[in-house]
Amino acid sequence: MAYPVEIRGTGTEGKIRNPLGVIALSFVTLGIYSIFWYYFVNKEMAALGRARNSDELGDSPGTSVLAVTLGVLLIVPPFVSLYHAWKRLSSGEGLTGLTGLEAGLGFLLTIFISPVGHYIFQSNWNKVLEAQADSVPVQVGPSAEVPVAEPQPVAVP
Repeated sequence: MAYPVEIRGTGTEGKIRNPLGVIALSFVTLGIYSIFWYYFVNKEMAALGRARNSDELGDSPGTSVLAVTLGVLLIVPPFVSLYHAWKRLSSGEGLTGLTGLEAGLGFLLTIFISPVGHYIFQSNWNKVLEAQADSVPVQVGPSAEVPVAEPQPVAVP
């Protein structure tokens, strides 16, 4: 159902998951699987962000899960967390050279038609994982430096 893909530049593996499997398992487990899925997808995004020297992909999957679980008591945190998850996905697509669904539209799909939002999110995340696995590692961010080759002495015969 899911197969691992190494996230380049880290020792972490991401999983290419069947989007229909995510929906089915979420339904069968009465939403429990979706909480774990949300954690692991956010963890994979954070790992990809660290590998690319970018903080656009988040850094704390636990906070994201806390916002969508206990944050429900305060009403606003789940909506903020879901919107930021879609923004992180869009950033991940940008870092790997892909284009996808706009964050706002994805967020609305997730809010109003949750299974469709989950399907699109996982499908697009699978594309990001595959693209980064096939690409040459790229340094992005303020710490990216281009190495300069030193001139080599020329031997005269």
